[in-house]
Amino acid sequence: MTGRPTGGDGGPTAGGGGAPGGPGRGATDSPGRPAGDAPGTLVGDAPGTPAARTPAEPVADILANRRNNRWRAAFFLLAIFGVIAAAAWALLGSRFLVVRSVEITGTHLVPKSEVLAVAGIPEGLPLVRVNTAVVASRIDRITQVQSAQVTRDWPDRIVITVQERRAALAVRAGTGFDLVDPSGVVVRQAPKEPPGIPLFAPDGPMLGNPGVHAAATVMRELPSRIARLVKSVTVPNADSVTLHLSSGVTVDWGSSGQTAQKARELAILMRTHARYYDVSAPGTAVTG
Repeated sequence: MTGRPTGGDGGPTAGGGGAPGGPGRGATDSPGRPAGDAPGTLVGDAPGTPAARTPAEPVADILANRRNNRWRAAFFLLAIFGVIAAAAWALLGSRFLVVRSVEITGTHLVPKSEVLAVAGIPEGLPLVRVNTAVVASRIDRITQVQSAQVTRDWPDRIVITVQERRAALAVRAGTGFDLVDPSGVVVRQAPKEPPGIPLFAPDGPMLGNPGVHAAATVMRELPSRIARLVKSVTVPNADSVTLHLSSGVTVDWGSSGQTAQKARELAILMRTHARYYDVSAPGTAVTG
């Protein structure tokens, strides 16, 4: 009869309950983790499976993108500054966009050399630095010039267009005649009575004289077939213009208004071959 083991050396300990070579109490892992799993390994991970991305990796990508954006922005800013600098150099510092010639048009009374001298545009000056308004105002000071326009003609030319004053009336001045425009400015002088320009005897100074302006306005708006018959004009006041024709006929024109209607009526009345016509009140013309 065999007795029960008493727990000697080499025998199972009390409460062991395991087969020889099986896990005993000392070989049991911590509760909830199967035996044989390596510490730090997640349940269900298989060998060769890529580890999950850690939170630090997206942050690194964001920082890298920000650095790239900063470099890209800096590059574009440098490119813009480069374009601006190149344009400024081309306009102000290069020898390509500078004044090489000045063209003057519209002059008949004023010598082009005088206009060029008064304009004062040095050759080689960058076109962008030419103050066209200032140059035009200098040219306007020439007596015979009514207005001037100055423009840049890229890449290397300035164009000056001059509108000269036009003589409208002739005023006796000593042994000659002053030819004046509608503002009373003396455009030029003539040694003898000029053809095609009527004589005028101003009442007071010519410059800014309303009589000069009224007479010149009537002469400018008259039909050419009548204007070339006018030998002289008298203006006692701005509303009383009288035309004296070369044939000895007198025309009481009245004010400088309603020129077209007055001219039509005068053309009809002149068929009567009278010596006096009054068209100062259109619609009630009188002959004598």
